[in-house]
Amino acid sequence: MPRPPVSQPPPAGGDVPEEPGEDAADLPGVGPHPQPWPDDPRLDPQLLAEGDRRNVVDRYRYWRLEAVVADLDTRRAPLHVAIQNFQHDFNIGSVVRTANAFNVGGVHVVGRRRWNRRGAMVTDRYLHLHHHADAEELRAWADRSGHVLVGVDNIPGSVPLEGRRLPERCCLVLGSEGPGLNADMVRACDLVVSITQYGSTRSLNAGAAAAIAMYAWSSSWRPAPG
Repeated sequence: MPRPPVSQPPPAGGDVPEEPGEDAADLPGVGPHPQPWPDDPRLDPQLLAEGDRRNVVDRYRYWRLEAVVADLDTRRAPLHVAIQNFQHDFNIGSVVRTANAFNVGGVHVVGRRRWNRRGAMVTDRYLHLHHHADAEELRAWADRSGHVLVGVDNIPGSVPLEGRRLPERCCLVLGSEGPGLNADMVRACDLVVSITQYGSTRSLNAGAAAAIAMYAWSSSWRPAPG
């Protein structure tokens, strides 16, 4: 009886191997590094030999995962992001990917521990992820770390995000796009901000709301490029 095919491990960095017949020149990233290789401990020999197809900025081409994380750690934002009880796991991945783009200090998953990482496009590997069983545990973490919990939801009593300067040391708390933050989490938050809607829909996709809130924080606390 023939043996079933054996799954091959993903290449360094966790990217999906190219499809049969796909031209390597059409893939993102860079190919194998020409010899002689640079003498740099941050570089990954496997990536140097096979090429680096990861979704990383050019600065980190051929770098080991651990080296990338260590470098990002030198300039993490004091901003954190928490994600509560999403009904659609893909939203968590979208929030995580955006959190990576803003290089936040940490991402906190509140409630169920398991989530679909597909939407994150392996960007979670470059972040510090934390798990809390409920709103009370997140509140306790915020008290220890000195972070202000800022909920993001369009609910009575929320204040418009537009024109408001968020606290520098804060944690944005997102709920699912339907029910939003539950009552326990609203009570745990120090402040709840809303994103004004100008169309017919009541709420934004949670991933989009997270991106807007992170951008608002960054506009206040990070210098403009150049």
